[in-house]
Amino acid sequence: MMDQNALCAKIREIYPDIGRCGIDLKVNYDPEQGRWVVHLQKGQRRLKTFLEEGDAELCLSGRQCVSLSIEINQLRDSIERLHQPA
Repeated sequence: MMDQNALCAKIREIYPDIGRCGIDLKVNYDPEQGRWVVHLQKGQRRLKTFLEEGDAELCLSGRQCVSLSIEINQLRDSIERLHQPA
């Protein structure tokens, strides 16, 4: 199985603002879903997404990161919108 630290490092490589602008990142493997879960938190707002099966592995193997990038970008944009004052 893939290492969660490697996946975190890859996400931060693609999105260097995650972790630096107040967005905390956590990933873990959910054996019930059979997929990786990416958690983002900014302030009190927390969101998560399940990566599609194989997306994380494809990206870490250097073959294709487009799908993973799109999923993380959508999650990041959603948490940014939630964090904006009304």
